[in-house]
Formats: sequence, structure tokens, C-alpha cells
Amino acid sequence: MFGLFVRFTCKDEAAAAAFDGLVARTGEQIRANEPGTVIYAVHRVDGRPLERVFYELYRDKDAFEEHESKDYVQAFLAERDRYLSATEVDRLDFMSGKGVDLEH
Repeated sequence: MFGLFVRFTCKDEAAAAAFDGLVARTGEQIRANEPGTVIYAVHRVDGRPLERVFYELYRDKDAFEEHESKDYVQAFLAERDRYLSATEVDRLDFMSGKGVDLEH
């Protein structure tokens, strides 16, 4: 398993709304086309309306690389910065958890 924890801070409310639309469109494609993406969860942060947190878990680093190569992910990466004032990324080495199938 390989994961990411990403915190995005949007520039303002209008940017946050546009970013949320971009995230929704991209998420539809991820759900439909990426069996190696185990979890791709997006959250609003309570009390911080301009922040979004992504928790991403992939079967392995190859599945992550496949995710990154998709045209819709490349479009997301190209467009997202117009809406953001900050991005923080932590790469995660999965240790244990509930609800995660470790056999695949």
C-alpha cells in the first residue's frame, strides 16, 4: 500500500467552489477507471472553509504512478493551481488499518 495526505488551501470562496467542481469531475473518473486506487477521499475542514484534505490510498506505487499518468489527473494537476494559495503533500507508508484489503 502507498498513500498520500494532501492539504489544499483555496484562494477565496469563489476559488473553493471552482476547485470543488474540478475535484468532483476528477473523482468521477477515478472511481470509474482506477481499480488500483483503494481510497480517494476528499474532505472539507471544519472551521476552515477554504481548506480541503485528500486521503489517497493505492494498492502500491505502481497503481499510484498509473493514477498520475491518467489524462484526467494530468488535467486536474494543470488546472488546480489557479484556485490554490497553498498545497502540502505527505507521502504515507501504510502500516495497518480497518477496511483496507491488504491482499490486493
